[in-house]
Amino acid sequence: MKLVRFGPPGAEKPGLVDAEGQVRDLGAMIDDISGAVLLPQGLAALRAVDARSLPVAPAGVRMGPCVGRAGKIVGIGLNYSDHAAEVGRPVPSSPGFFLKATSSISGAADPIILPPASQATDWEAELGIVIGVPGKYITEADAIGHVAGFCTAGDISERTYQAESGPTAAKSFDSFTPLGPWLVTVDEVADPYDLRVTCDVDRRRHQDGNTRDLIFRIPAILAHVSRYFSLQSGDVILTGTPAGVGKGRKPPLYLRAGNRVRIAVEGLGIQEHIVEG
Repeated sequence: MKLVRFGPPGAEKPGLVDAEGQVRDLGAMIDDISGAVLLPQGLAALRAVDARSLPVAPAGVRMGPCVGRAGKIVGIGLNYSDHAAEVGRPVPSSPGFFLKATSSISGAADPIILPPASQATDWEAELGIVIGVPGKYITEADAIGHVAGFCTAGDISERTYQAESGPTAAKSFDSFTPLGPWLVTVDEVADPYDLRVTCDVDRRRHQDGNTRDLIFRIPAILAHVSRYFSLQSGDVILTGTPAGVGKGRKPPLYLRAGNRVRIAVEGLGIQEHIVEG
């Protein structure tokens, strides 16, 4: 399934995308794409629904972030060796992670808002994981059973603040974690390790990677981070970004007001953002 949340910010309704690509309204069945809905039994109940019986969402409606009420966002750093090389960092021996404020979550076509006086806001395209079954001390063998689905994600980063105050500060500004347009359930992703990950700025391709090049794959990521804190339904994990970020260019290139940013993960949908500030 492709699950969505549509409508104005803060008042999104749950929905799904039918076989014809129309968004159908699930609001009479569930209140959000969150919590128990993301458990196996919740997803099974939605699969049993005849999408043709559901109301069609208004044409052109805003696509909000594809998961609601996320308890935490976990970012994995330096998870592609080419990205580590371009920013002058060694390849890590274990998954390094940081947390992002959930207030940074935004929709797939919402603006990216530059912080005041920002001169070094950068793009990062990533594969996002949405947790279904909660867990702690998850084993690698069991890890995929804890995943509800995948989504296209952005991990927008202000590099000056990152150098001064660390990744959580630099990556937690409002609009810095666009998610969606869809949450694609695990059963519809044939191979999460063969997905093209791209980012274009003003129609120029800057990132063009593939999840086959992840240093740490999903089982290793979930096993590692769940040693430190439990993962709950609706938590989001950003799996890292491939080479091509603005910081890695010589000279560096960063976002400015008016730029158009396109982030895509193969099979998971496309994001289109205008930079404001």
